[in-house]
Amino acid sequence: MKKFLFLLTLTTCSILAAQTDSRIYDIINNVSAERIKTDVTKLVGFGTRHTLSDTVSKTRGIGAARRWIKSEFETISSDCDNCLEVFYQKNLVKKGENNRITKDVWVNNVVAIQKGTKYPNRYIIMSGDIDSRVSDANNFESDSPGANDNASGMAGTIEASRVLSKYKFENSIIYVGLSGEEQGLFGGKGLAAYAKEKGWEIIGIFNNDMIGNIKGVDGIISNTDFRIFSEPTPPTETEQQRTLRRFYGGEVDGISRQLARYVHANVKTYMPEMNPMLIYRLDRFGRGGHHRPFNDAGFAGIRIMEAHENYTQQHQDIRTENGIEYGDVLKHVNFEYAAKLTAVNAINLASIAWAPPAPKKVAIGGIVEASAKLEWNKIVGAKGYKIYWRDTTSPTWDHSRYVENTTSFTLEGVVIDNFFFGVAAVGENGNESVVVFPNEIIKN
Repeated sequence: MKKFLFLLTLTTCSILAAQTDSRIYDIINNVSAERIKTDVTKLVGFGTRHTLSDTVSKTRGIGAARRWIKSEFETISSDCDNCLEVFYQKNLVKKGENNRITKDVWVNNVVAIQKGTKYPNRYIIMSGDIDSRVSDANNFESDSPGANDNASGMAGTIEASRVLSKYKFENSIIYVGLSGEEQGLFGGKGLAAYAKEKGWEIIGIFNNDMIGNIKGVDGIISNTDFRIFSEPTPPTETEQQRTLRRFYGGEVDGISRQLARYVHANVKTYMPEMNPMLIYRLDRFGRGGHHRPFNDAGFAGIRIMEAHENYTQQHQDIRTENGIEYGDVLKHVNFEYAAKLTAVNAINLASIAWAPPAPKKVAIGGIVEASAKLEWNKIVGAKGYKIYWRDTTSPTWDHSRYVENTTSFTLEGVVIDNFFFGVAAVGENGNESVVVFPNEIIKN
C-alpha cells in the first residue's frame, strides 16, 4: 500500500507539473498581425518621432505620436469598462545633459496600468519605444519612420494591451511607450525612478526593441528565432553578496537572468515552433536598451528582440547607395513575425500576472551531505511549489520536483555541490512565479 501511495503521489506531481493553462493558447490566437500592421503604419505616418521633434503639430512629430498612443490606450480601456489607468509620466531633461540633448525637452512616457485584483502593487511591464532617429542622432527634422526601430515594439505593446485587457489578473500589468531612448534611455530612467518613488513592487520589465525584422544583414532569414538578453547579476548587489557568490555560486542567476529563463521555458511550453535564444549579456555588444535603467534601479529587466538584425535599416538616412536601400521603412517589417513576438510577451505577462508571488526567502543546505535541502517562506494563495535544479553549466532549469503542503524539502541523493537550485510558487491554475535562487544558507 505504501508503494502504491508513493507511485500515486509521483503521478499526481507529474500531471500537475505538466499542466498548461488553456487561456494561454487563446491569447496567442488573439494577437493580430493586421492590427499590428495598422499601428506600425500609423506611427510611421508621423514622419519623425525624434525626442526633440515637433510637439505641437497634430500630424507630425513625437507630440502627435504620443497623443495618438495615449488615445489608443484610452480606447482600449473604454472597451474593457475602464480597466486601464492611462496617463503621461514625464521628466524634464535639460540641455547639455549629454551631447544628444541640444535643448530642454520634456520626455513623456505613455503609461497604461491594468490593476491586479489581488496584488495591485505588484507590476509586470511590457514596453516599446516611441522615438526614432536617422543617421545623425541630433537631426530631429528629417523623416525618420522608425518602422522596425521601434514602431514594431510600440505596436506590439498596444496589441498586447488589447488582448490582455479582456482578462482579469491577480497582479498588475503595465503597458508603456517609453520616450527618449535614442537620446540616452531617458524614458526608462524616468519611469524606473517614478516606480521607486511610488513604492511599486516591480516583478520585471520586458523591453521590446525591434521585433519585426526577419532578414539579417548576414543573409540569414528566420521568422522563428528571437533573442532574450539579460544581465547575469544586478548592478545594485553589495560587496558582501559578490563575496558570497565566490563560495555559493550564482554568477549567472540574478533576477534578470531568472526572468529570461522564465520566458524561455514558457515559450518552449506554449509556442514550441519558436526558437528563443538566451543571450548571456545585458544587450548587444557595447549597445543599450530601455531595460537597462530598470536594471540600474535594482529591478529585473530583459530585452526581447529579433535574432537577425539588418544594420542598413537602423539609424539610417533614407537613401540608396551601391544598390543598397538604407532606412527603417515600412516594407522591411514582417508583421506576422512581430505578432509572434507580441504573443511571446503576452503569454508571459499573463502567466506572471496570474501566478502567486515568488518566495522572498529561499534557503539551501546539505553541505558535506548526500542530499540537498531547501526551505522557503510560505506564499498565501500558492497551491504548491516547484523545486528546480540544473547542472552548473546548463543555461536552463532542466529538473524539477513539485511539492504541496510544505515549505521545506530534501532532494534525496542530489548532491548540493553538483547543481544549482531554485524555487518557484505555483498557483491553482498551474501558473508559476519566477524562480528564486537561494539567498540564505541552512547551517548544518
